[in-house]
Amino acid sequence: MKKILLLTIGLFCLAVCKGQTKNEATLPVSTQMTISKANIFNQNNEILNVFLIANLTNQSVGTGFLLHNGQIITNEHVVRNGILSQIALFSPNGQRYGLIQIAVDTVRDLAILTPSRKILGGFDLGDDSAVSIGNQTYTWGFPLGYNGPSPLLSVGYLAGINTIQPYPNKTVKHLVVNGAFNPGNSGGPLIVNGKVIGVVQSKAAPITPVIASALKALLDNKSGMMYTNTDATGKQTSVSEAQVIGQILLYYRELAQVMIGEAVTVSELKNFLNQNNIKGY
Repeated sequence: MKKILLLTIGLFCLAVCKGQTKNEATLPVSTQMTISKANIFNQNNEILNVFLIANLTNQSVGTGFLLHNGQIITNEHVVRNGILSQIALFSPNGQRYGLIQIAVDTVRDLAILTPSRKILGGFDLGDDSAVSIGNQTYTWGFPLGYNGPSPLLSVGYLAGINTIQPYPNKTVKHLVVNGAFNPGNSGGPLIVNGKVIGVVQSKAAPITPVIASALKALLDNKSGMMYTNTDATGKQTSVSEAQVIGQILLYYRELAQVMIGEAVTVSELKNFLNQNNIKGY
């Protein structure tokens, strides 16, 4: 996973640098081409408001999107256990941003990121209560280690509504989408008619209780032949052969494609913003 993340960031930077000129307003070539072909899926300049998020602490990559106030929304699990100085934002216009603050909600699986520099633009937030089953939805993001710099489009349909209970006495409303969500899409905007109605959170990856138990046993097994794992920060940890196998199986399970995904509703996002004294939404 570390090599995948480092390769992703490296290729992303190469693509950005290749597309830039001395004029910072010049977009990378791939971003220009994506915008020119996006048509109805870029009504409100959505492409330039979507960011790749690289969490070097836990070696993960996700997606985030810009609000008009200059802050970035993503999933909590994208930045989980991350050290502030080791989380970076990459924009489709070729810029890299650090962070100065993170606010998280582990119940809703949402995070608010405050970049180190002001970013102009941003999405309008819609109303999830105004959409109907069968409405076409789409998201822009960076699935499966895709290196950008411009995000990829995924299109689907609103298939249902779900309420999950991540903790006792805590419920969260989700939108169920018939569409292709993959690791890396997490934190991206779920869009209808150019407005955000949800935050992409997960995809369905069915697994039986027996297989889940066996996978957990592998990941928890610290005996036997040991190996040294070095993460992107240079920190070394010891992992057993069983844990290596478990991590590989878990990775391939995440790649299993079932055309059902879920997104946290925009109403849940608005409540989270209000709880953090972010007004106007």
